[in-house]
Amino acid sequence: MKETEGLRYRRLQPPQVISDESRDAETKHVSYKEPPLLTGPLEPNLKLRQAEHLFEDQLIGPESVAHLGDVIFTGTADGQILKISDGQIHTLARIGKLPCGTREDEPTCGRPLGIRVGPNGTLYVADAYYGLFEVNPVTGEMEMLVSAQKVIQGKRMAFVNDLTITQDGRKIYFTDSSSKWQRRDYRYLVMEGTADGRLMEYDTVTKQVEVLMDDLRFANGVQLSPAEDYVLVSETTMARIRRYHISGLRKGGHDIFFDNLPGFPDNIRPSSSGGYWVGMSALRPNPGFSILDFLAPRPWLKNLIFKLFSQEMTMKFVPKYGLVLELNEDGSIRRSFHDPHGVVVPAVSEADEHDGYLYLGSYYSPFLSRLNLNEV
Repeated sequence: MKETEGLRYRRLQPPQVISDESRDAETKHVSYKEPPLLTGPLEPNLKLRQAEHLFEDQLIGPESVAHLGDVIFTGTADGQILKISDGQIHTLARIGKLPCGTREDEPTCGRPLGIRVGPNGTLYVADAYYGLFEVNPVTGEMEMLVSAQKVIQGKRMAFVNDLTITQDGRKIYFTDSSSKWQRRDYRYLVMEGTADGRLMEYDTVTKQVEVLMDDLRFANGVQLSPAEDYVLVSETTMARIRRYHISGLRKGGHDIFFDNLPGFPDNIRPSSSGGYWVGMSALRPNPGFSILDFLAPRPWLKNLIFKLFSQEMTMKFVPKYGLVLELNEDGSIRRSFHDPHGVVVPAVSEADEHDGYLYLGSYYSPFLSRLNLNEV
């Protein structure tokens, strides 16, 4: 196999520990403000414990959710794009190839992450290893729009993550979380604080890709504003949401929409109030102790931890805590739903509102959660 064929075909060895001076230089600049106090609209509650588990042990890692009428679509950890209709789960498509299920298999198996229904009624899917695809929701026929192997401004995409589409279907805004770390190594991406994530724009007519923002630390979820005058992007490692202006007087400029979140944000989706739902992958407790906040300014300690522990073991230091925020359109917090200790909802990759319910995705749970918004 040719060297130029890229990361997704290589069986990579586990990354080396972060020990060299160049990596120290990358990590030492990450620091956080003191996390916001969990008071007011952030006051802890048990509302996420009212959620029900759907299709338990019938799917794993439903990261993102999309609806077409009463039909649910999601991508799972075993590389499938699933169609759920009348309570039955069907495999609609598979971007990668078998086998699946291990860390080594993931680059060839594929990992569908962000999923959306476009204005033409077809699905758009961001696969971490393969790129952007349009998928027929009836036949499962797929068309690759942007290959992850495409070199964009000198870099390939190692971790395609989420996408959002304009109402006319012309533009797709999407994130590549890193050009260095793959999805299977996201823990290293967070701990190292690598600033190589990008927000990009794909024009479905010209087929061109443009980089709108770069040097992001774990570019993650994306969402167009209701007026489509800006795009929000989660910068997960920095616990904040950035904003890129795509029209108006500030076109081409960017700023911070929400700084110093109480957790590490994943996907962003619209709420019926005109604001946004933000799923939190982990909490930054205050009062309390946040291991990621503690380690951020201490690269030597990160290096030691990676020498002593596996990726999986390091994440055991991060306590389970389900948290969803609803933000107003001005970036203020409207309300929050919690599950302390993650009893029912251990972590939230996405909160997707549909017909009075909030569907809660997860990158690893063996179920999809659903919360009745009329009861909370």
